[in-house]
Amino acid sequence: MRSLSIAATGMLAQQTNVDVISNNIANLGTTAYKKQRAEFQDLLYQHELRVGTQSSAAGNIVPTGIQIGLGVKTAAVYRNNEQGALVGTGNNFDLAIDGPGYFEITLADGSLSYTRAGSFQVSADGEIVTSQGFTVSPGISIPTGAKDVTINEEGEVLVSTDTSTTPTNAGQLTLVTFINPAGLQAEGGNLFTETEASGTPIAGLAGDDGFGILKQKFLEQSNVDSVSEITTLITAQRAYELNSRVISTSDEMLQSISQLR
Repeated sequence: MRSLSIAATGMLAQQTNVDVISNNIANLGTTAYKKQRAEFQDLLYQHELRVGTQSSAAGNIVPTGIQIGLGVKTAAVYRNNEQGALVGTGNNFDLAIDGPGYFEITLADGSLSYTRAGSFQVSADGEIVTSQGFTVSPGISIPTGAKDVTINEEGEVLVSTDTSTTPTNAGQLTLVTFINPAGLQAEGGNLFTETEASGTPIAGLAGDDGFGILKQKFLEQSNVDSVSEITTLITAQRAYELNSRVISTSDEMLQSISQLR
């Protein structure tokens, strides 16, 4: 009975759907988190009577045929890169990207990763780093004795000291974009890496054409809508229950057959 395996694929699909939704809800408070959405496709069809074939020697054509679907499969888990809301923090080294772009991060092994979570700090050497201690490219150091640090919308790091009334430029933060940001591979820790699907990074400055601007003392919030996620979760739960009901019904039908004398 095909309905047993068909309903099983439906239950597996909705299990994946719930997994994705639960991850979204778990990351409601994660800086710059981008919500994900599971996408599904129908499986192959069995053709008991193929559409478009001749049904008689006179040349009559079967208008619809008999096509029995075999269920559903997960096609992709898509990342929605819509802008999250910006919230003020008061921290000089918190940076939010308002618009497209990613910060480039140099990892301990020298490889590069990318993030929109601009909750940066200063290392013991005065270098701007992530909360894990990784260098924010291109590697800007705040000089000893800095009284105030201002990072403008274009990413210029301006430092004031007790000995100078005129701010000096300590460096320029850069951004990168991708042709297909949804193709980036999530590595955890708010970091992404380049893949063949994402394309190579395109470097530029904040405020340039195709790049967002920087907002100092702000962080980008998660773009997860809790109300929408709960609604989707309820829908997934109902779909799972319906598929389980199909299996129960199919089992009862098989029992009826087995009881025939």
